[in-house]
Amino acid sequence: MDITGSTALVTGANRGLGARFVTELLAAGARTVYATARNLNTIDPAVVSDPRVRPLSLDVTDQATIDAAAAAAADVDLLINNAGVLAFGSALEGDLELFGRDVHTNYLGTVRVTRAFVPILAANRPAAIVNVLTLIALAPVGPMAGYSASKAAAHSFTQALRAEVRGRGIEVIGVYPGGIDTDMLAGVEADKAAPEEVARRIVAAVASGETVVWPDDASSGAGKVYLGDPLQLEQMLAG
Repeated sequence: MDITGSTALVTGANRGLGARFVTELLAAGARTVYATARNLNTIDPAVVSDPRVRPLSLDVTDQATIDAAAAAAADVDLLINNAGVLAFGSALEGDLELFGRDVHTNYLGTVRVTRAFVPILAANRPAAIVNVLTLIALAPVGPMAGYSASKAAAHSFTQALRAEVRGRGIEVIGVYPGGIDTDMLAGVEADKAAPEEVARRIVAAVASGETVVWPDDASSGAGKVYLGDPLQLEQMLAG
């Protein structure tokens, strides 16, 4: 998809990777970027300083705000489903309420926003949907069992969606990053990619027409393992 002249909407744009998406879309020539968040006061002023950026209230767990955002952003041709939460917990001992929160946000939130915007995207075709998933949607990390499962559901939804909107002029792109150096993984000792570099690679991949994106060095290497032997990746990440 050609980013130049596009009108994008980014969920969870107030910080981390979402804020970097706004910057990179503008750098790639987007005409308008809707920067959405549950609370607009949490958006970094630097993110919305460009006149092409339009702050917009949107909570992916609240259908009313989703519907209102869709009504206000009827010119969107690029949707980036980025908003998400992460609760730590193992498969047998994790807090089920937190598991439910992850599913409600990471999976059902993506479904809700996508359903609201598909008619808009189809009307503005050619268009694209970018679902920010994670490498551990494909093979879980034990202490993030609930989060991994919620993203695995979103991965499956991405595949089903790709088939369903085929022929409507909408590309569906799945993105599978490894660890990213944002607040979500603060305190986790691991190799983490810079969010600005991850966002830059994703935007470039969308522009070049990629369908599956491994947007950092760690995920690129692990992706090759997964494509060759999924069980090997499962064993690697479990270790």
